[in-house]
Parts: sequence; structure tokens; C-alpha cells
Amino acid sequence: MLRKTDFFIDGKWVAPTVAKELEVINPADEQAFAVISLGSAADVDKAVAAAQRAFPAWSTTSREQRVALLEKLLAAYNRRVRDMAQAISWEMGAPIRLALESQAASGSGHIESFIDVLKGFEFEEPLNEKNPQERIVREPIGVCGLITPWNWPMNQVALKVVPALAAGCTVVLKPSEIAPMSSIVFAEMMEEAGFPAGVFNMVNGDGPTVGEAMSRHPGIDMMSFTGSTRAGVAVTKAAAETVKRVALELGGKSPNIVFDDADLTDAVTRGLAHCFENTGQSCNAPTRMLVQRPVYAKAVDIAAKYAATVKVGNPAEDGDHIGPLSSDVQFDKVQAIIDAGIKEGARVVAGGLGRPEGFNRGYYVRPTVFADANNDMRIAREEIFGPVVAMIPFETEEEAIAIANDTPYGLSAYVQTSDKARAQRVARKLRAGMVQINGTDRPYGSPFGGYKQSGLGREGGKWGLEDFLEVKAISGFEEGLG
Repeated sequence: MLRKTDFFIDGKWVAPTVAKELEVINPADEQAFAVISLGSAADVDKAVAAAQRAFPAWSTTSREQRVALLEKLLAAYNRRVRDMAQAISWEMGAPIRLALESQAASGSGHIESFIDVLKGFEFEEPLNEKNPQERIVREPIGVCGLITPWNWPMNQVALKVVPALAAGCTVVLKPSEIAPMSSIVFAEMMEEAGFPAGVFNMVNGDGPTVGEAMSRHPGIDMMSFTGSTRAGVAVTKAAAETVKRVALELGGKSPNIVFDDADLTDAVTRGLAHCFENTGQSCNAPTRMLVQRPVYAKAVDIAAKYAATVKVGNPAEDGDHIGPLSSDVQFDKVQAIIDAGIKEGARVVAGGLGRPEGFNRGYYVRPTVFADANNDMRIAREEIFGPVVAMIPFETEEEAIAIANDTPYGLSAYVQTSDKARAQRVARKLRAGMVQINGTDRPYGSPFGGYKQSGLGREGGKWGLEDFLEVKAISGFEEGLG
């Protein structure tokens, strides 16, 4: 049993003010493999005070100094990437191959991308050629509170910590208490890289205690949160009392529009594979598959046959199988929504209720495909966060766009068609922050975020850096004086 009950505050590993131990559960076997401690408001106070002390010096470091430290962090990360992958696999159930090649790899990918952004970012510039004495300066916002989720832990830690530090901010990180071990490894990497004391701080804890204390804290200038829309609303309300900036990356119910001229087998199987990846626990998963009526029946048949081939297995074993859900709470939620889909009249063509055959423990679920769904059903409106796809027929392009946009979310959308003009036309009409056409991948540095209840702000690339900067206009500025 691993014991990792200390927090990283002011450059040191320190015991919590009051110990409140929590077992970390491996979702593959429902057994505890580690113990952490949950923090309190007093621990948040200590971390914020350390970040405040460090901010004046860190905020005035040069671009070159920050780049050098981030490059040391990248080197430390790459040296320990297998340790990171193992921690992620144990804490949230990602199969070890996915944990190494996607989960852990996303951390190093984002660090490298932000280093490139920082090297070329313009922190100062004249307003325009006509007004060279009006100087626009971008400065770090201050102390940033960062709350990250359990589903892609290092993806989100890197998307928050790295641009905040690159901007010149200091940070207090609260990782998910469900998946804290990867962030402990990350904190060890930060220590190894040699960041000054107080620049990076980490306090474990739950949302109602540590998350709430951070959101309300007058010493925190900005909150950046990734998680459910419900929790994002709570962070926003708590932060409102001190009028701090809030950046949110929240839920999604992403449509995947399959037109009748698409390569149907490729489009359907690719869509299901994307949804089932990470056991469906991705905010941008294409969980609503909208299929044009002439090919709908064939698409349902393809989906049913493909889903039946998807393997579920032990995350410790190598392979391309999917693993368990992250927790008992998530397991119960997914089962309840599958049950609701059945009761509302959608047709189960693959999967369904219960664990897959051969499993009597662990939070494993059956990859599930519903046909004949409509956009009023819970399976089409709620973010399930499991390997569940709802297939919905449509007649025309206009109807597809209307169904796709009929959601409180607006994170991602996907378009499958051989008509390039239609693909671009539809992409422009979809109310989503990201649209991917015919299976194209999103590169590191592209802005990640959404419309409506999917959040506020963008993560990644120059947009992610700008989130942590204030804009100052200096009038009467003269070059060469300071």
C-alpha cells in the first residue's frame, strides 16, 4: 500500500494541517492501492500564501528563464513517463497501453507545445502603426487555483499548470481525489526540475472542502476548472464573491453527423472507437451518432457488429481493450442511464445493463449501442461518461444541424461526408468549439473548449497562455526607457 499523505507547498512536502486519510481505489479490482490525505481550508491558506510570496519574483523572470525550467520539466517528465502511465492506470483504470501512449503522452505533448508558444509569444506590442506610444502589455494575472479531473489527469494538469507558469503566474493545484497519484508524480517532477519555492503548490482534497476554499479565497486571482457542468457552476458562484476570473472546461454531448455519401463502415466504426476509447470517459466523445436515413439501417448493423468485437479487459494487461470505469459512483450512473434508455424505448443493439461476461468485480461495463433514439431521451441529452452511443436518424442536412445543435452543450462535433463543400458548410453551422471532419486529428496547440454550457475560455496553444494574462494599456510609452 502506497502512502502519499503529504502535500507539496512552498517547495517542500508537508504534512496536512489535520490528517484525513482517504484510500485510493483501483477500479479494476475495487481494492485500495494507496492512501492520501484530504486537505482543508487551512492547507489551502498555506499554499496560497506560498504562491503569493513567490509571485513577485516569478512574474518578473525572463522568457528565457521560464523556457529553461519548462524544458527541465519536459526532460524529467520524459524520464518518468512510464511511472506516470502506471499511476494513471492504477488510479482511473486506463489500460496500460492507452495510459502510456495517450494519457501520459498528452502531458509531454502539451509541455512541448507550450514551450514553443512561449518562445514566440508577444507579451508587448504597440496598439498599431498610427499609435506607437500606446503600448499593449500582457502581464500574469497572479495566483491561480487549478482544479483538474480524473478522466484525463495529465492532459488537464499540463493544460493548466504549464501555461500558467509560462505566463508568469504561480499556482495551487487540486487534482481529483479519485485520481491523485499521477499529480503526485507530477509534483515530484516539478521538484526535480527546480522551480522556485512557492511557484507550484499542490493540495489534495475534495471539491466541497478544498475546491470551495480555493474558489472563495481572496488570495487567488483566477480559478481554472475542468469537470462537470454542475461543479463548474459551483466554482463560478463561489468565485463571484471575489470577482476573480474563471476559466471552465466542462461537459459535452458531441454529435457525429454521418451523411449518406460517407464511407459508411469507416465512419461508423471510427465513431464508435472514438467514443469507446478511455471507456467513454472523455468530454469530447462523439456520443450522439446522427445518420442520414438512406443508410441508417446499414449503419446500425455495422455499429452492432463492431461493438460486439470490442474487448473489455484488465488494464494491467497489454492490448487494445477498454478498461473499467473510474469509480463505483460512475458505474452506478452509467447503469442508471442505460436503464433509462431502455425504458424510454431506444433499441439496444449491443451491450446493455450489467458487467461484461467473465467479470464479477471491478467497474467494468458493456460497450453499448442504442438505435432508434431521439433527441428528447436522456441518453441523447445527458453526458453519460461511459461507452454508450445513441444512434439517431435524420433526413436532411438542415435537420442534422438542428438536432446537433439541440443540446445545452457545445464542446465538439464531428462530420462525415465525401462532399468537401458540405463538410465545411456544416462545420460552420455547428455550435461547438471544435469540429473534426472525416476523422482528422487535433494537433497540440489547437484551442480546446466549447460553447454554451461546455465552458468558458480555451486551453492549449496561445489561447491557453492568454487565459492566464491580464491586458494593460500604457499610454505615452517611449521605446528604450525601461
